[in-house]
Amino acid sequence: MFGTIRNVQIVDSTLREGEQFASANFTSEQKIEIAQALAAFGVEYLELTSPIASPQSERDLRAVVDLNLASRILTHTRCNVGDVRRAIDCGVHGINLLFGTSAWLRDASHGRSIQQLLDEAIMAIRMVQEAGLEVRFSCEDAFRTEPADLLRIYTAIDALGVDRVGIADTVGIATPRDVERLVGLVRAATRCDIEFHGHNDGGCAIANAHAALEAGATHIDTTVLGIGERNGIASLSGLIARLYLSDPSLVAQYQLAQLADLDTLVADIVGVSIPFNACITGDTAFTHKAGLHTNAVLRNPHAYEALDPAAFGRTRAILLGHRLAGRNAIAQRARSLGHELSDDQCRQLTQQLKARADAQPLSDAEVDALICACAQAHANGRADTSGPLQIAIAQ
Repeated sequence: MFGTIRNVQIVDSTLREGEQFASANFTSEQKIEIAQALAAFGVEYLELTSPIASPQSERDLRAVVDLNLASRILTHTRCNVGDVRRAIDCGVHGINLLFGTSAWLRDASHGRSIQQLLDEAIMAIRMVQEAGLEVRFSCEDAFRTEPADLLRIYTAIDALGVDRVGIADTVGIATPRDVERLVGLVRAATRCDIEFHGHNDGGCAIANAHAALEAGATHIDTTVLGIGERNGIASLSGLIARLYLSDPSLVAQYQLAQLADLDTLVADIVGVSIPFNACITGDTAFTHKAGLHTNAVLRNPHAYEALDPAAFGRTRAILLGHRLAGRNAIAQRARSLGHELSDDQCRQLTQQLKARADAQPLSDAEVDALICACAQAHANGRADTSGPLQIAIAQ
């Protein structure tokens, strides 16, 4: 039986995993802007590309460290003595070490046995600890690694007193049930914190992150918009939405109204649009259209909104100029324009609007013009609106 999520720490990897997104090529200035925005939002950790990746990567890492942000700065590094020494020298708060542990990666990536990679990992971990920094060791491709091998590695690493072990669904094959089982197994065998990194190849990244937390994980890797290698990992706004729905207090420490600006910032930099179905920040995230929905939302927004748009600095929209429009929404719009229409008038007006919208959706200005024309016709004593109203439609 898995417990209630009690606390969450976000390791945002937009400046590491996100840099691996196909169209990401961050300039130094953009990295600083993204780092400052994420820190202002309130993420606990920022993970940046290893300084060994390129000369500019090292300069950028040092520059972000020098910003003295509230978020702790991490870098992601192989269990290689030279890599670790370079990372320590950059002044980071912690180092995220990794090794591919599945048979696939041991064969295709580094060619080491479990004992060999464990020996190298232990050496790297001790270097980081001796430098007084946080250390996380992650098993890359954990869900294609034999459970016995994972437990052998995790228990040995935990015995060294690391801050966290990482469980990575590197190729995005896990389901929430798989995550519950594996994280639960590791939770029962270790004392340290657990970090989860889940890719979205199977469409489960956010669900898997939530399942990891329910099973005992403490830290979740995210990126803005979910960008990353291939189709990325759990998106920051998606994780926030899921946690808010579980318990708003889990995300109360974050500046939620800044999420939309964060997504817009990164979308513009990498040259993509925010997906229409992006949690919280998508253009239509709080847009209601069908008459059945709009009628209920006008009475009580919670009827069709589990997320409160105001909590995220967003506003709801009710669409009117279409064939699915409901008369209650039309009546509410009329009242906002200063016109009180009877039920019969609203029905007739709604039918006329639907007939027009069958040919082509109406703009907001056209809907308002139709409402005002109807109200004026009735004010002039014309009772029958079944025929076409002679009005000027704004273009």
